[in-house]
Amino acid sequence: MKKLLAILLAALLVLSLAACGSKTETDPSATQSEQSSEVANTTIRLSTTTSVNDSGLLPYLLPVFEKATGYKVEVQSAGTGAAIQKAIDGNADLILVHAKASEEEFIDGGYGVERLPFMYNYFVIVGPKDDPAGIADCEDAAAAFAKIRESESKFISRGDESGTHKAELKIWGEDAPDASKDAWYISAGQGMGACLTMASEQQAYCLTDKATFLSMEKDLNLGLLLEKGDDMKNTYSLIAVNPEKIDGLNVDGAKALIDWMLSDEASELIAKYGQEEYGVSLFYLLEK
Repeated sequence: MKKLLAILLAALLVLSLAACGSKTETDPSATQSEQSSEVANTTIRLSTTTSVNDSGLLPYLLPVFEKATGYKVEVQSAGTGAAIQKAIDGNADLILVHAKASEEEFIDGGYGVERLPFMYNYFVIVGPKDDPAGIADCEDAAAAFAKIRESESKFISRGDESGTHKAELKIWGEDAPDASKDAWYISAGQGMGACLTMASEQQAYCLTDKATFLSMEKDLNLGLLLEKGDDMKNTYSLIAVNPEKIDGLNVDGAKALIDWMLSDEASELIAKYGQEEYGVSLFYLLEK
């Protein structure tokens, strides 16, 4: 009897050890923990200018990237000055902006890895459809601004250190209007969409990127009055934030997004954007 009991206990012990061994090999919780430690940070923080967001370009592009890669892009849009500052403050993995001098200063300060210009569109001047300042026949933006100043027609400025604001100030030159002295010149301190709405409501002139204007045109009482001149080209660049300067960056994610934005797939999508709805491309690719 004792011998039989000993045999049964031994058998139970063997079965118990086998079960434990089996659980160790197939324990789902253990596998899940191991896998999660191998998964990279899937969130990419993109700090960008309002124009690529307000125009609808990023909402059009990013779902394609996210589906293909599994990354999730958190977009923070503001004027170029504020977008760059977010990166300096450690709140972005990369930036997409359009102010060359500010971009170079960002890199010279050690905050950016490399400036990668890749696409452009054009600034345009919009305003009341009856064009009281008579700018429609001007050769360039500088001549149009001179007429707006001379007639003291209302002008809405971004006033926010954005790429568009910096481009506007460059066109005005050294003698830019002062909102505290020139009643016709209104410094809004707002994004592009808000400024266009203000210009429509107040029947004022405004410098804007063409893409944002066309995306909002049906809701505005404004005409596109001038879209020519060498001073109207608007170039966009991608810059990864420097991990040697800022801690906690998603370096792999930033590289993945930059590589995709510069890819043939993204280039084809960018080139097509706007054609179906507006009959014209809203952004153009720089030659590689």
